[in-house]
Amino acid sequence: MCYTQNRFKALISACVMSLIATTGWSQSLTWLGTLPGGDYSRAFGVSADGSVVVGEARNAAGRMRAFRWTADGGMQNLGTLGGGGSWAYGVSADGSVVVGYDSNAGLLSAFRWTAAGGMQILGTPPGRYGSQAQGISADGSIVVGSASRDFMQERAFLWMAAGGMLNLGTLPGGGYSRAYGVSANGSVVVVGWAHNAAGRMRAFRWTASGGMQDLGTLGGSESGAYSVSADGSVVVGWAQTVAGQAHAFRWTASEGMQDLGRLPYNEGAWAFGVSGDGSVVVGNCTFSCFLWTESRGMEDLNRVYASLLGNSRLHMALAISPNGRYIVGVGYNAARERREAYLLDTGFPLRGDVDRNGCVDDADLLQVLFAFGERGYRNEDLNWDGTVDDADLLQVLFNFGSGC
Repeated sequence: MCYTQNRFKALISACVMSLIATTGWSQSLTWLGTLPGGDYSRAFGVSADGSVVVGEARNAAGRMRAFRWTADGGMQNLGTLGGGGSWAYGVSADGSVVVGYDSNAGLLSAFRWTAAGGMQILGTPPGRYGSQAQGISADGSIVVGSASRDFMQERAFLWMAAGGMLNLGTLPGGGYSRAYGVSANGSVVVVGWAHNAAGRMRAFRWTASGGMQDLGTLGGSESGAYSVSADGSVVVGWAQTVAGQAHAFRWTASEGMQDLGRLPYNEGAWAFGVSGDGSVVVGNCTFSCFLWTESRGMEDLNRVYASLLGNSRLHMALAISPNGRYIVGVGYNAARERREAYLLDTGFPLRGDVDRNGCVDDADLLQVLFAFGERGYRNEDLNWDGTVDDADLLQVLFNFGSGC
């Protein structure tokens, strides 16, 4: 503790002249454009600080290509593995690793992309249908998705460089499974959906020690999971109600499956993304997209951020950054008259606001101090690099007084 206190004092001395108190939340909507000559794009993943977005975009030839967008470089075409199309679905917390899949003559090939190595295939089982990568861990070392040898024999997989693809199996009696999300920390919790013995789709949560757990439904017969919190304790997705409607859900071990409902005048709702601490959920309803929090419930993004939209409209919310601040998806860009990927900066939490109360103050400093040196991927790990360290403390210091 003495070492931590001394380090804290040194940082205070170095930064005290640089502290600038700011007020208000900085909200913005950025349309990400398309590839040259293209007319469509959609975003599926966003880095921790909102500086990198990944997804799919159409090129001048009408072919779909995986893209990586940055604020300073715009939209980068990640190319293909020789196929006619490619799609990017996940990105690491620092934005350096992208995963997705390529299509070549009907065969799908899961890939992992880095700037140094380009697009590298993760493995494709022999047969007709191949593999798809859908999710990635915060540090980029673990990839999840699905792989198939034959029709209706698709299996969820977990990939690590040391061990390659691990078949996660199915629910008892089932013949099909897909993985979409993986936890950020070392607990390795995977979520997705799988068929049960009756051939019904069910949301699952998989761990190495417990295998594949059926998360149930909201009274109906089917469900699916798409995202999981950093520690693997919160799962989100959709589930059928007794009436047969699709409702968004948030699942925890202690409370089971919580019905998040749907927006008024919409027939269904699907949750696609959750913040690192599990407190913020985003997804789609039949005619709009939503943001859910415990305090405010389900809100229509098009109403909450109407001042940023003008005549444009957000159609889908497909992912959210670990801190719950940045949302990505696809909408209608009225200025360009096309469907286009977007990056929505909600402005909250404020940078350095560890406890999410809208004020960067002593309480935030203390939280980082008490967690100093510990493993990250939690709210105190403000830059989401896996360790609570100097960089996180500096972020609190530089933003001290914001919102207060």
